[in-house]
Amino acid sequence: MNEPSERKGTERTERAVSDQSTAPDQRAGPDESTAPGVAELQARIEELQAQVADLEDRWRRALADLDNLRKRVVRDVERVRADERARAAAEWLPVLDNLERALEHAETDPASIVEGLKAIRDQAQDVLARLGFARRDDTGATFDPARHEAVAVLAQEDAPDGTVLHVLRPAYGDGEQQLRPALVVVAKGE
Repeated sequence: MNEPSERKGTERTERAVSDQSTAPDQRAGPDESTAPGVAELQARIEELQAQVADLEDRWRRALADLDNLRKRVVRDVERVRADERARAAAEWLPVLDNLERALEHAETDPASIVEGLKAIRDQAQDVLARLGFARRDDTGATFDPARHEAVAVLAQEDAPDGTVLHVLRPAYGDGEQQLRPALVVVAKGE
């Protein structure tokens, strides 16, 4: 009796060993059912790596385009500045021509020289006005520290307090486009 039970035990052990050799070991490696999942993951990884490479390429191209744009803008700004300087200088050439003519005739009639110089001054003021910096006459205006620079204060009975009495040096331009403030004498009430 003992023999059949021993045989059964041996058969069971052999069957267990046999089952273990044919059963998939999940610790040893993937079986056939998980192999397609790994292949899919590897394909996805390759796809993502290709996307990363594409995005890096596009990023580098965008940086190069930005650098080219910066260089082009700097060149354009320099060109525009040079054009504007040339335009402003060309506006002053007739004034210089008239000054030279006035100096040529300096030994003639002094009254005509004075008239010529006044005409040249008017021409120079016109050039500044065309460039956007017209001369301001602030006599009688209310003192404004943004537009005026007070150099003296005089007591005046007939003028309101803070009124510009005299302009010693005129201002050119206005607001943000002001070349310089006017030097003025301001009234002070009694």
